[in-house]
Amino acid sequence: MVLRFKNFNNLKYIGGLSQIKNIKDPIKLSANESALGPSKKAITAFIKNSKRLSRYPDGNSNILIQSISKNLKLNPNNIVIGNGSDEIISLACQLFLKPNDEVIVTEYSFLMYRIYAKIHGGKVIMATEDDFKANIDSILAKVTPKTKIVFLANPNNPTGTYLDKNEMLLLRKKLRNNILLVVDDAYFEFVINKDYVSGLDLFKSYSNVLVTRSFSKIYGLASLRLGWGYASKNIISAMKLIKPPFNVNSAAQVAGVESLNDKNWLKKNIEHNSKWADIFFENFVNLGILTNIPVANFFLMRFDNKEISADKIYDQFIKSKIILRKMKSYGLSNSLRVTIGSTKENSLFLKTLNKIFDV
Repeated sequence: MVLRFKNFNNLKYIGGLSQIKNIKDPIKLSANESALGPSKKAITAFIKNSKRLSRYPDGNSNILIQSISKNLKLNPNNIVIGNGSDEIISLACQLFLKPNDEVIVTEYSFLMYRIYAKIHGGKVIMATEDDFKANIDSILAKVTPKTKIVFLANPNNPTGTYLDKNEMLLLRKKLRNNILLVVDDAYFEFVINKDYVSGLDLFKSYSNVLVTRSFSKIYGLASLRLGWGYASKNIISAMKLIKPPFNVNSAAQVAGVESLNDKNWLKKNIEHNSKWADIFFENFVNLGILTNIPVANFFLMRFDNKEISADKIYDQFIKSKIILRKMKSYGLSNSLRVTIGSTKENSLFLKTLNKIFDV
């Protein structure tokens, strides 16, 4: 007898390259990782924790919950810690979806929303975007009696667009009360635009909104897989019941605490990103490359108006030992995404880009 199991072949997440064959230490600008890396305080805490490798971690991540609560003035009973914000997204799908329940995502949204929804038996409904930006009317038009969750990253990866405060509040107001709105705040720290307000600041008192946040981006802890969610006590209590008992390791927990405490490091990261985002954008405009306004720590470069294709541009960067992110898995075959890196990495990226376009 042959063992039978569910077929998930069509749900594979397709990421970017991390290495280039026969090239040592390439410049990786493909994964929206931190330009400056983790806080030194976080690294020190991580190293100290290595003496406790034989011990199980606190299954509730209490020290990190208390740190988040203290730093952001939040109710600790409304916080759950995950093995990356990915796990929080998966828990939401596991908690709310029955077979064939519907989940709405926008057409260029983070791929894991639709992947986790399908893994947990949901049906994914795609709402079209307007000039690479989520469209409220399009989302609302897709709502049916079977709709259970709407996922929205704000700002959105990979398009680098966002809904402003009024648009976000309007979306929540027009959705049925029994539809969960999941707002992904992964890149909120980078946004300095005055009309932007984070999901947490907008919805922390709502009972039908889940906000996710990440330590992978501005805090530079991507390798440790650390994220968290904020929602009503009822939702969080249910998530804690179904999450694995030791889902977040001790090193990640203490590194997360020190990352939150190091306000100077956070400020330095924001200033670095803001400076280089303006420089990148200016270069893109001068070269006639279609892109988004500076919002997060990445740009989506679109080459539909160019004679040279995204694939050929990508290959030119590979020859210069620079890895960008192809966007074919998002349905953007003639686009590339670039992450803002260190000063040295950014200079080499811009030098290569201008050379490709003979400037």
